[in-house]
Amino acid sequence: MDNRLYVADAPYKRLDVFLSDQTDEFTRSRIKKFIEDGRVFVNDALQTKAGAEIRVGDCVLVQIPDVVEYSAKPENIPIDIVYQDDDFAVVNKPKGMTVHIGNGVTEGTLVNALLYRLDRLSGIGGVLRPGIVHRIDKDTTGLLVVAKNDKAHVSLCAQSAEKTCKRTYFALLEGNLKTDEGRVVTDIGRHPTDRLKMAVLPDGKGKIAITDYQVVARFGTEYTLCKFRLQTGRTHQIRVHAKHLGHPIVGDPTYGYKKQKWNTDGQLLHAWALELTHPSTGERMVFTAPLPPVFYDILQKLCKRYEMDVSAFAEITE
Repeated sequence: MDNRLYVADAPYKRLDVFLSDQTDEFTRSRIKKFIEDGRVFVNDALQTKAGAEIRVGDCVLVQIPDVVEYSAKPENIPIDIVYQDDDFAVVNKPKGMTVHIGNGVTEGTLVNALLYRLDRLSGIGGVLRPGIVHRIDKDTTGLLVVAKNDKAHVSLCAQSAEKTCKRTYFALLEGNLKTDEGRVVTDIGRHPTDRLKMAVLPDGKGKIAITDYQVVARFGTEYTLCKFRLQTGRTHQIRVHAKHLGHPIVGDPTYGYKKQKWNTDGQLLHAWALELTHPSTGERMVFTAPLPPVFYDILQKLCKRYEMDVSAFAEITE
């Protein structure tokens, strides 16, 4: 069991709201369950009411129960392995696949597939996330790197932290982005009222998030094809920053328009390129994966509508 202690530096009308503001780790509903289950103490006194008032200086102790971890099991699921050697593998993740088990998902993940397809994975990440260096969202497609031993895992994580591992994405945005290129720098954290979403927050209220963007093509005033490069790796970062620009990603069910003109079954966001240094040889390596069929089909239709040659996008479609 893990004990967390928080001290109120401002008054709160509700205990659950206070705790939600202290951590991004748990949803509001889970915090309420902690309270109801008798795991929350205010000034050493048990408090089971989520609506209890919190005063300045109150000490709130939360007893976090131990996580019951489920070991991921190998599953015979086809996956596109772009590259692999003794140190790492690069995988082209399809739409609709969760990277690792958790939050009620216990099978059908990329980890389940990797355990079946690869001879080994690094132990860093534990039984839930063996080999996983970084993640991409369930409905985002494209490349991610997986470590096959602990030495490689440490190297790849260090490259990510030092910004020498570079990731390039393509997305189709709603509307006509005004500037041809730019950099978005904001704080990102949990949405203040919807804990399942992320949001741009006032400075100092979240974690710094930096995204570079460049317009690749404009389809009238309807859509903009854009290249993104991550300088940080926050949850939903490109999706949140696209919305912040006023041009959410087409098909995004969380941050996009409620009414969608295309049947995309998720956001048109693709991790196209991955550049890294080999953990053992020091060789600089670049991997790419073409746009998935749904993304490519829509790009073709837009090119036809605006009398553009789709072959101009061969770099990302072939």
